[in-house]
Amino acid sequence: MATVTTTPAATTATARRPGPGGRLRESALGIVAWLAGLVFVAPLLWMLLTSFHSEADAATNPPSVTAPLTLDSYREFFGLTGGASPWPAMINSMTASVVSTLLTLLLAVPAAYALSIRPVKKWTDVLFFFLSTKMLPLVAGLLPIYLFAKNTGLLDNIWALVILYTAMNLPIAVWMMQSFLAEVPVEIIEAAQIDGARLPTVLGRVVAPIALPGIAATALICFIFSWNELLFARVLTGVVAETAPVFLTGFITSQGLFLAKVCAASLVISLPVLAAGFAAQDKLVQGLSLGAVK
Repeated sequence: MATVTTTPAATTATARRPGPGGRLRESALGIVAWLAGLVFVAPLLWMLLTSFHSEADAATNPPSVTAPLTLDSYREFFGLTGGASPWPAMINSMTASVVSTLLTLLLAVPAAYALSIRPVKKWTDVLFFFLSTKMLPLVAGLLPIYLFAKNTGLLDNIWALVILYTAMNLPIAVWMMQSFLAEVPVEIIEAAQIDGARLPTVLGRVVAPIALPGIAATALICFIFSWNELLFARVLTGVVAETAPVFLTGFITSQGLFLAKVCAASLVISLPVLAAGFAAQDKLVQGLSLGAVK
């Protein structure tokens, strides 16, 4: 009688091969995932379609899907029909977001280093204090910040927003970077210090390359928060330091026919954030999962 011998590899492959019930379950989960993705993407696609409609077609109820397409909303947004140009506001938003993000990282990385790799006493209390500063509603600090900016001549000044965005994003950045830097092997840092490396060298040439995914994820989060901020930008700026979200609100009028223009402006203003997220998607995924598994 012939004897059939099964190898461990064949046994493992057979064990991993899903049965009919498993394949049906995987197919059902795939369909649910696609449906969930469509639920999130459908509003964006509808906003894109609405931006190419005229104001009269965009305001119809129910909306007309087969309405003729036009670029009038984009022409008006870019000032081609005699309106204001969006470029000063876009440049102001880019300046405030990029500079505040860089300043936040310069302050957050050393602070997170002290709380993770070289922990101070009661470092958990320090982290809670950082996080507790985000519990105050933004509108509660609006009046004192406005009075301070008025008395110091910082109203309608883009650098006031830079300082404000840096202070607003710093607690979240320190909290995120602490979990990322906690994954850096201490032995590598000690080896660099034995070789004579000082703290700036350790942070710049040892810690930063290892924690680069976490730094990229933190930078993207801070950039998005700064780019989308509206409340303080609306109150503290006027004409010179107007940001892109404030420029967007200018399309909302009491006449009611503004839906297509708002959709077009929202899509254009969202492009820098989408481009930054797409460019850093690999680092973002690595960074967000860096401190998830201990």
